[in-house]
Amino acid sequence: MFVVKIPLINGNGISDGCEKAGNSILEKIQEINCNEQGYPINKNLIDLEEIHVDNKNIENSNELIYKNSLEIIEEKPRTIFLGGDHSISYSIGRAFLDNCRKNQDKPCLIVFDSCPNCLSLNYVKEKFPNNKNWLRGLIEVGFPSQNILLVGVRNMNKEELIFLKENNIRIISMNQLLDDIGDTCDIIMEFSNGKNLYLSLDISVVDPSFAPATCSKEPGGLSSREFIYLIHRLNKVKNLRVIDLVEVNVEEDKKHEAITTKLGAKILAEFL
Repeated sequence: MFVVKIPLINGNGISDGCEKAGNSILEKIQEINCNEQGYPINKNLIDLEEIHVDNKNIENSNELIYKNSLEIIEEKPRTIFLGGDHSISYSIGRAFLDNCRKNQDKPCLIVFDSCPNCLSLNYVKEKFPNNKNWLRGLIEVGFPSQNILLVGVRNMNKEELIFLKENNIRIISMNQLLDDIGDTCDIIMEFSNGKNLYLSLDISVVDPSFAPATCSKEPGGLSSREFIYLIHRLNKVKNLRVIDLVEVNVEEDKKHEAITTKLGAKILAEFL
């Protein structure tokens, strides 16, 4: 597995601390000897790279993420990007979309998150979307909304609800997901059939009782066990090309014995 750290934060202060997640998750993975599938984790075989961003220059950092991600996606069969906050997904998503267009592949984006990230963009103040509107920005640059699936969303405002309906973006609610998690996982996997898949994992999809150190603490989320089950299933999708794992706030996690960071490391281990 090719692993790329992207310590970008663009959350107007609310995501400060997420820039340290990549290093901290990789430190915690040293404590994991094998994943739950029984495969030993040889840390020395992790192919690791970092995109060196400047959080004081969001514009240049996003262009750097796009350029490097495009090269990586063209060269590697599967890559996991470690944020950072969810704003990294905008430029990774642009690169993924352009790669699919180049190869005449159908792009698919499945997002696990507590929020839809579709607030209005203020291009007067921001040239690039932040961690609360990155998905809207990606749709506005041409990502086909009918190929986007949101899973686990449980808080959205009226503006986002209207935007999602107008763009026919499909949502799998927590109630639907937990009504029969096995069958619903089949539906999620079927959604990506015949398309190249980008899987975006915001740790806030997990209930804050299991992952307290994140920006959007929304009650009623997945348990860590349920999330790991979904990861096991989705990891079997042959056309899974890109994964990102975002919104682990290392600074806040110091108050919680690093439980959120440890979950991030466990999720990474299941993909290795």
